Amino acid sequence: MILTHLIFMVSLVISSNMVIFDFNKESDISDWKIVNDAVMGGRSSSKFYLNEAGHGVLTGAVSLENNGGFSSVRFRFKQKNIKGYEKVILRLKGDGKRYQFRAKTKKEDQQAYISYFETTEEWQTIEIMLSELSPTFRGRKLNMPNYPAEELEEVAFMIGNKVNENFQLVIDKITLQ
Repeated sequence: MILTHLIFMVSLVISSNMVIFDFNKESDISDWKIVNDAVMGGRSSSKFYLNEAGHGVLTGAVSLENNGGFSSVRFRFKQKNIKGYEKVILRLKGDGKRYQFRAKTKKEDQQAYISYFETTEEWQTIEIMLSELSPTFRGRKLNMPNYPAEELEEVAFMIGNKVNENFQLVIDKITLQ
């Protein structure tokens, strides 16, 4: 009886997570798209690929030349109802630099809801409260409420620290809890 109850409780905890993307060697990353400052005339460059271990890798160089200064990768998917979820959990390994996690309710929304996080050169589990994602447009904070956490159709990672820098972010998993 106790074992059955324990198994039920463990399955309840496991099922309370929503997987947004779990990278592995067979992952289809064709819906992950690079968006660099070149869309505005900048000169930053990047690429996104699966490494030998099956992790997603965003790597490149941010350039401030020609009013540039950012590089990103975004993942769009069929809109998900995320009511009841409180945080996003990122399993990743960085390079000691600061990045943004970005979310959109609808892919066509102008604003993105963002949070900054610092990386180390070790594997990290980063937890971001969805209610703390603040609305921005082209790097400017908007005067509107934080992320409503009801629907989700796009997630992204961006680097734009106002310096010329090389970068590498290795992503293992993105989940909601």
